[in-house]
Parts: sequence; structure tokens; C-alpha cells
Amino acid sequence: MEFSIKRDVLLKSLGFIQGIVEKKNTLPILSNVLIQIKANQLILMATDLEIFFCDEITDVNIKSEGSTTTAASILHDILRKIASGEEILFKLQEGNKLSMKTANSNFSLNCISHENFPSFPEDEDNQITEINHKEFLKLLNKTKISISSDDTRHYLNGIFLHLTESANKKYLTGVATDSHRLSFSSIELKDNKIFPSVILPKKTVFQLCSILPESKGKFNLSISETKIQFNIDKTKLISKVIDGKFPDYSKVIPKENKKNLMVDRKEFIDSIERVISVSLDRKEGVKLNIEKEKLKLFVNSANSGEGTENIKANFSDNSLNISFNSKYLVDIASEIEDKNISISFKDSGSPALIEDNSDKNSYYVIMPMKI
Repeated sequence: MEFSIKRDVLLKSLGFIQGIVEKKNTLPILSNVLIQIKANQLILMATDLEIFFCDEITDVNIKSEGSTTTAASILHDILRKIASGEEILFKLQEGNKLSMKTANSNFSLNCISHENFPSFPEDEDNQITEINHKEFLKLLNKTKISISSDDTRHYLNGIFLHLTESANKKYLTGVATDSHRLSFSSIELKDNKIFPSVILPKKTVFQLCSILPESKGKFNLSISETKIQFNIDKTKLISKVIDGKFPDYSKVIPKENKKNLMVDRKEFIDSIERVISVSLDRKEGVKLNIEKEKLKLFVNSANSGEGTENIKANFSDNSLNISFNSKYLVDIASEIEDKNISISFKDSGSPALIEDNSDKNSYYVIMPMKI
């Protein structure tokens, strides 16, 4: 195996792989990237046995075909420190060594035979086409903020992808919750294909959030009861889905929240960030004292002091006092597209509904805190 490639082209693909491979693994082969030259292209593969990644690169000069595996993190680290635009020559040598040369550098990397690399899963047949990468990326970004990290309820450690229907239109909908907040976002589907509801693991979600911004347009999505596959340009990502039943989230969506607060989104975020600065660990709750035309934000930290700020607001009721986790509020407000943020309340002890007037297909539910 011998080929040459531009540093930037290879580094881009290796960057995606870093989010998949584990540096310290009981199976050394899982810390490696499979490098394969065949059919006039370079194929890179990586897996942690839960996610399988494959990238096909055609912008490569090939002298001879072949395959090997080497440590993904070491190769990525070397590439990062090589000058942009540099041409790199790779050659597989005897004794399972991969030679890596630039104009001024020479490396020899230890390899493990490609025969030990796990086999790639077969493609799924159940495909949905015509999914816009920007719309799907927006869905992931808006819902991932509410993914739970509680391993005792593993079925909450991802985004629940399922079909919904409204006004005779079909939607691909994503929902995530950690029991303290819930995120809902959906995109309209142009075809009538049916597929199983699945829970997309958190690691897969974040991997997609790094790949999709580099995509050029639409991609293919395939789902079975155990796996989900994304064909994005020349990149293929196959992931196992979480085995479990996602709770009926419709039961926690407020139906009787009649008291509406409208406030400038940027002012709201900036004010929370300023008053929470008084808290050393930034984990204090923020109190909202809401009046007809004013919102007072208040943070009181027993260890470091207190902070107060007033901003203009429009409230449909006379007054309300309620407290929230400050980070949750900022996370949600940061995903709102509209200039204003709309929050509906029932009372100080019930969940609030946060809506985006610029995206009617997304909303958030957040539980209040007792301070």
C-alpha cells in the first residue's frame, strides 16, 4: 500500500473519527483507524462497536492498493501539527509499520493487521430520502440540550426519533428529556415511508452534529429496529439504537398555561449570565419576579453574594414569582430563533412552556425549582 494525500483532506476525516474511537480500550484494534486503498479511493473506517464510521476520499494519489490499521489519535495528533497544505506520503512497510513522510518529517507508526478489524454492518434497506441536512441538524441541536446523562434510565440517554402527523402532514420528530426539561422539534417529510421509532444515542447525536455542517445538501436515512444508518455525501455512519421504551412525553406538555411572558431573547440570556456570575459554581437557581412590564432576575448564593437585574417585558397577568435552573434557561433560550422568547405559565409550581415564534415546529418544557 502506497499513496499520497494533502494533510487538510486527511485531517478533516480523522477529526470526525476522534469522536468515535476510544483512546484507552480493552481491544487495541478499536483505538485504530482502518486505512484501505482500493477502487481508486482511500477508505477510512472506525468503530467502538456501537457506532461504525466510513469515509471515502477520492482526492488522493494512489501508487498501490492495500490495507492496515494504526492508532487514530496518534495519526490525528501528528496531522494537526503538520503545516496546512503539506503533501504526505504513506507507505506500508514490512513488519507492520506505516511510513509517513512530508518534505521535512518522517514517522513510522505501529500497525495492527486489518484482518483483526471488526466487519462493517450490512446496509439497511428501509430508506427515507430527501432529508435536508440543515433542517435535521437544527432538529438535533434543538433537542440534544435535554438529553439525560442518568445511566439508570438509559432510555433517556438519547433523542427519540419518530413519525408524527399534523394537519395531514407527516413529520420526523425528535424529543429528548432529562425529567427536568424537555425539547421537541420536527421537520416535515415529503414522502410517506414508514419506519420504526428509535432512540438515537447521545454519542451518535454529537457525532452527527460535527459531520452534518460539512454536508453539501440532502442525505439518506435508513432505520431498522436495532440500527440507524446515515449516508452523508461520501460518509457513512451506522449506529446501534438504544434498546428501551421512551416515555409518553405528551403527558408532561402543559395544556393550561394561560399566563404569557414575552421578553427580548438576547437581553434575557445576557441578564441571566450576568446575575449568575455571583455564583462560584454557576449552579444556583435564578428567581424570576414577573410583573406587567418588567422582569426582575435575582440570584442569591450563600457562599458569594447576590445579583439582581431588571429588564423590560410584557406579561399577560399581574405578577408571578418562579425559579428555574439558570443553565437550563440559557440552553433553551440560545436555541430560540425569534428575536423574542415566549414563556407560558400556569403557576409557580407547574412546568413552563417555552415557544419559538419563528419555528412553530419546536417547543420546550422546563420544570421550576424550589428555592
